Amino acid sequence: MHYISTRGGIAPIGFAQAVMMGLATDGGLLVPTAIPTVDAERLRMWAGLSFPELALEITTLFIGDDIPRADLKALIDRSYSTFTHPEVTPLVTAGTTRILELFHGPTAAFKDIALQWLGNVFEYLLEREGGQLNIVGATSGDTGSAAIYGVRGKARIQIFILHPKGRVSPIQERQMTTVLDANVHNIAVRGTFDDAQSIVKTLFNDLPFKSAYQLGAVNSINWARILAQTVYYFYAWGRLTGGEINQRISFSVPTGNFGDVFAGYIAKRMGLPIERLIIATNRNAILTRFIQTGVYAVEQQVHQTLSPAMDIQLASNFERYLYYLYNGDTAQVRARLDDLQRTGQLSVSDALHQQAQADFAAVAVNDAETLDQIRATEQASGYILCPHTAVGVRAAQDWPDAVCLATAHPAKFGEAVAEAIGREAPPPLALQGLLDQAARCSELDATAAAVKAHIEATLSGVASA
Repeated sequence: MHYISTRGGIAPIGFAQAVMMGLATDGGLLVPTAIPTVDAERLRMWAGLSFPELALEITTLFIGDDIPRADLKALIDRSYSTFTHPEVTPLVTAGTTRILELFHGPTAAFKDIALQWLGNVFEYLLEREGGQLNIVGATSGDTGSAAIYGVRGKARIQIFILHPKGRVSPIQERQMTTVLDANVHNIAVRGTFDDAQSIVKTLFNDLPFKSAYQLGAVNSINWARILAQTVYYFYAWGRLTGGEINQRISFSVPTGNFGDVFAGYIAKRMGLPIERLIIATNRNAILTRFIQTGVYAVEQQVHQTLSPAMDIQLASNFERYLYYLYNGDTAQVRARLDDLQRTGQLSVSDALHQQAQADFAAVAVNDAETLDQIRATEQASGYILCPHTAVGVRAAQDWPDAVCLATAHPAKFGEAVAEAIGREAPPPLALQGLLDQAARCSELDATAAAVKAHIEATLSGVASA
């Protein structure tokens, strides 16, 4: 299996090189040269596998010989041994609502499913090749802590995570800043998540800086993140249908950066019988507006909501979808992205808009509806939703049989939950006592120059230690 850029500017590379490259050197995102297809017989066989067994089968299709199968199995088994539920991603019901719980990892968020594995893959490749890696990432809440927990204390790796100051929940902030391992560096930028994400992309597009400091990515711009997240779509389908190939199911996916629902799109292209992929957004509804109108247009500001991990204007993985929407025509992708850069919006033809509407449904959910859904679900079933999951459940109202992805434990968003039902959700062990622990974080202006200088100074200190 080889990987190319959505912008067409690099020669095909293998999986290991793609993982370490993160963002393509031409500024694009890496995609496989072909998406493997899975036939009915294999789907039926996969339906009975455990989550780690299924992860091995799916990732092998995209990794090829870059990691020997025995080594890959060991990496997967080690990654998911850190989860507190034996099924890793159990499928449960809350009244009549089907919920896929993705929050049983070390940081109680769905990002653990990819980042526990990716951290171990990084470590494996660095040990094999004798390299060093300096991870730089931006987070709107959960990616940062999951990435940190995935690589904390690992040799050959330093990690720098940017989060928007005051725009993540207190628990999310403390999950990051209370990790005091010497290789972990938290940065609070005075701005929005989009500012932080823009800084990260600017640093990766500074090719001399990226090369000199061996930068690596953990955001969903890294293809390995998307790959790991395809697994739970197959797992949920198998648990729900028992391998009945004629049974199709829908998924409602809370999304801001488009990575989670894009993983479902890849699963569908592989052959998973998905009826509908529902994009669930909050007030920051650029993706919903695109599906409804065919125009991807940036608003003047990012709105702060009760579901902060989705407070995003520019969804990084949308570029990957454009690549497939234009059937791999990288010139068209570059042209549309140029439109977006120049005018703040891009549009597609009527035919492509109809294709997008065939690929996805999309629903925007406001804060009042989010609180109402948390309250209604708790009153009906006793089950407590996090605000992001509540967005997904509310968005699926017209698809009552859909599987709704629960992206985080509700205890991570105590204020929102308490506002909805009058009390906070009981915290899992992983979240207990965080607010009382010592923390470490640097605060910087939201500029690439400030962050670049901080990284240079920090790594200089590491080198001389």
